[in-house]
Amino acid sequence: MKVTPTTIPDVLIIEPRVFADDRGFFYESYNQKAFLDKAGIDTPLVQDNHSRSQQHVLRGLHYQIQQPQGKLMRVAIGAVFDVAVDLRQSAPTFGQWAGTLLSAENKRQMWIPPGFAHGFLVLSEVAEVLYKTTDYYAPQHERCIRWDDPDLAIDWHLTAEPVLSAKDKAGQAFKTAEVFP
Repeated sequence: MKVTPTTIPDVLIIEPRVFADDRGFFYESYNQKAFLDKAGIDTPLVQDNHSRSQQHVLRGLHYQIQQPQGKLMRVAIGAVFDVAVDLRQSAPTFGQWAGTLLSAENKRQMWIPPGFAHGFLVLSEVAEVLYKTTDYYAPQHERCIRWDDPDLAIDWHLTAEPVLSAKDKAGQAFKTAEVFP
């Protein structure tokens, strides 16, 4: 497994060792010991999520102000542009974002620690995103920052108007959002 920090050093790109032959491929998408040894991640992962979205769907920027979730993201079908925004006021990267292409083809994963908002844009016809979280979903603590907030200036690589949920359309401005100490 290869671990590469992004422009925000706590957000990591993880490239698994893939064993491929004429039958297909195999790789470990998660191994607790390897994640501790290679990435220093020792936080328990307690919940698995699976979403399917159509092209141009943009989900985010989501986070939980209490019970914050770290996320280990990967794509099983299709491709997404995955984004993490640092909401930790005490961090030197507060208010900065990191993004990467995750796809079924490249098999990359992105580790997003607790204290970040997260979102993704579907680039392919459909995408199935699988992710593990460090805490349970708590809708009463869920918050959303506008995907197009000018203070964040995220380059989503849009090729069309994004398809948004009502919740994402109503996201808060970064300047007024609840953040972490």
